[in-house]
Amino acid sequence: MLRNIDPILSPDLLRILAAMGHGDEIVIADANFPGESCAQRLVRLDGIDAVRTLRAVLSIMPLDSFVEDRAVSMAVVDDPEAIPPVVAMFQQAIDEVADHPAPIQPIERFSFYDRSRAAYAIVQTGETRLYGNVILKKGVIFPPTAH
Repeated sequence: MLRNIDPILSPDLLRILAAMGHGDEIVIADANFPGESCAQRLVRLDGIDAVRTLRAVLSIMPLDSFVEDRAVSMAVVDDPEAIPPVVAMFQQAIDEVADHPAPIQPIERFSFYDRSRAAYAIVQTGETRLYGNVILKKGVIFPPTAH
């Protein structure tokens, strides 16, 4: 156990988050997502929902501040303007926890899969709500200002 780190962040996930560089992406995926076939690196958090996972990841990982699409969700098939309840919960978590909050940008389903295949890692959660998938782009931690 470590202090001030959410215990759902396993040693494997902590290593991945630390190893990622600026601009690398991580996918937080629901239980239906094809994680095994898409991932370069896969971490499983079965039994943990995606919103809790997002909050834990954002509690230690900076969100990119240089791009608009630093948080991306999968658009609803046949209704790309719809905002699923879980995506609204993702947005609330980003607004409350991220160091650089931004609106989640929806992208078409197969574009989401393509971007997931290129991501540094995928975290497969036990999320059962449909469209419980989000991609985050890692930012930088700026040095403290000189006093």
